[in-house]
Amino acid sequence: MHRHGYKGRKFGRETDQRRALVKGLATSLVMEERIETTLPKAKELVRYIEKLITKAKRGDLANRRMVIAGLSTQIAAFKLVDVIAPQLTGRTSGHIRVVRTRLRVGDGAQMAVVEFVDELKAVAKPETVTAKPAAAKKPAAKKEAN
Repeated sequence: MHRHGYKGRKFGRETDQRRALVKGLATSLVMEERIETTLPKAKELVRYIEKLITKAKRGDLANRRMVIAGLSTQIAAFKLVDVIAPQLTGRTSGHIRVVRTRLRVGDGAQMAVVEFVDELKAVAKPETVTAKPAAAKKPAAKKEAN
């Protein structure tokens, strides 16, 4: 049988499971900035996340919505668009690096580390103001002296 015209890896999963797997890996990569997974999953993740990074670098509303749809959580999508993408403007492609690491003990699978090529700077998060309970805001009631 020929192999022509078949794109992507199946990973022995149904279509929806495969999509969820890649989406979860992409979300983990954005949140952690470095993950370890098997080599075939890492190679498939690079194809997926590079397209999302390109959309995030454009940053307009339509592309922002596509990034939100492409990741599992909105927090990860906002981090990719607002924090990571502005730091990657110097590159047109090749934002992700895959490095082979070890063979997994259980089944001998080739493991790989997936990380961003450029060193990402940590952006200071603004302090969030926590709302205090209403009772704490009121002055204490004075007791009457007899």
